[in-house]
Amino acid sequence: MTIVTACVLKCVPMSDVLRRVGLSVGALTLTLAAVPTSAADLGAASSRSAPVFTQVDPNAVDPNTWIVTVSASLQAIPRYPGASDYTAVGYPGIDIRKAGEPRRFSTPDDGFSFSFYDDPSFRIGPTARIVPGRYYGDDRRHLYGFRDARIALEPGVFAEFYPTPFIRTRVEARQGVYGHHGTVGSVAADYLMPAGQFLFSIGPRFNIGDASYARKYFGVSPAEAALNGRVTPYNPGSFYAAGVLGAVTYTQDETWAYTGYAGYTRILGASGDSPLVRRPFGNPDQFQFGLKVDYAFRMPAQF
Repeated sequence: MTIVTACVLKCVPMSDVLRRVGLSVGALTLTLAAVPTSAADLGAASSRSAPVFTQVDPNAVDPNTWIVTVSASLQAIPRYPGASDYTAVGYPGIDIRKAGEPRRFSTPDDGFSFSFYDDPSFRIGPTARIVPGRYYGDDRRHLYGFRDARIALEPGVFAEFYPTPFIRTRVEARQGVYGHHGTVGSVAADYLMPAGQFLFSIGPRFNIGDASYARKYFGVSPAEAALNGRVTPYNPGSFYAAGVLGAVTYTQDETWAYTGYAGYTRILGASGDSPLVRRPFGNPDQFQFGLKVDYAFRMPAQF
């Protein structure tokens, strides 16, 4: 079966009130966790125990019927990497799976993914992420003299593995092809806690990037320092960050599901010492939180 996912990104500025409320909610809900979304379980059964939410009777799968899930998400994220201001981001999504197949677990910080190989305990395939850009108009007072860092596209590959039915691990390796040309990666683990119609999860996050990525978002050239007049030149050799993400999903019925999530990341090392992530320019403490609504319906399979 082919899984189709799509998303469109649209950002609008948030008010100061919403930003402050959002940060409080993000801190208070940090222990909530994870999102069952999209991607169906495509492969043959594995000898390893399958995750609880992917266990299904093979005889119940109907290849002639699709379940199409459309979703709408709204989240608050830093306006750009290292920013202290926040932006509201809204985007839709779509997932298609065979009737009788379960949804594949995912979290809001997963890249947009498509599985080439998929079984209950392992899958691998291409992925991609979009990184918000940093523009002079975002903060005219503090970003004067800095070159714009355009919105970036990072395609790559991902792999997921379930060492136990209740733990998901995921790694991504990506290469910037627009906006920046650095190499970046991420490592995540999620502990899954199903409880009736609820699914909770929580887990650590680690992100790394090479010198090219670090310089793009956290470096200060001599010319930029001279024009800005408030910072000195800075050349970080690498980027890394660590944090946690959690969410809770309530599945009302086969048609509707609702998710709330929150996360925190701390920019560390050389990039964390950049003047661009220190006040008044930015903040090494990065929060995200959001809501997601899923609506599912059946239709005849098209191929």
